Amino acid sequence: MGVDNKKIRKKEAIVAVGLTKWFGEGATKMTAVNGVELVAHFGEILFIVGPSGSGKTTLLSMVSGILRPNAGTVTVSGADIWTLTNDQLAEFRLNTIGFVFQDYHLFPRLTSAENVAIPLILKQRDWDESITEAKKYLEIVGLKDRGEILPVKLSGGEQQRVAIARAIVSGPQILIFDEPTASLDGDTGKMILSFVKEKVLNENRCIVIVTHDARINEYADRIIHMEDGRITGLDKGTE
Repeated sequence: MGVDNKKIRKKEAIVAVGLTKWFGEGATKMTAVNGVELVAHFGEILFIVGPSGSGKTTLLSMVSGILRPNAGTVTVSGADIWTLTNDQLAEFRLNTIGFVFQDYHLFPRLTSAENVAIPLILKQRDWDESITEAKKYLEIVGLKDRGEILPVKLSGGEQQRVAIARAIVSGPQILIFDEPTASLDGDTGKMILSFVKEKVLNENRCIVIVTHDARINEYADRIIHMEDGRITGLDKGTE
């Protein structure tokens, strides 16, 4: 008898339980994330949406090992990340999580290839070997002949693709995108998300995207809505 693929449960990539973060104390205390429960799976693109100040970026920072929660747990790829030492956590982020930031965070005095090679250099890979590997990933994202170009000479869409190449060059299981289309026009934003869904997502990778951009919702497998530090809804996206 055949296997019904729809009944196969995808492996959990991120599990957050009771996740809470506040800032300040007493009368100035402000709760940014309040008791959030979250599961993201390998093989999916999960969007987190909501108005400014809803807690999206704070939540993203906690599940990616940047900001320590006041309460709750986060398990990423089977590791309870907030029980790790600072050194272990830094190594875990380097090996497991790739980041694509809203403003790309490319180093202006480094070429495209040098920017992409940074995660490999941090892993103490040989410089020439790292640059060669970086150029392969630039080709993957459609920038084969742009390796020697400085970021200032690239369009916004090209800079975003360099940032994506840098995020995936070391093979992370988790990719975190923070407002990936905020600086792009509608057509370029859709092109980037189409590329991500077709070429970057795979069954062994989970992609989490924080966005205000409803124009790209069609590329999500699931959409989590946040408001006032809580999850207020969950929509199914594409099948």
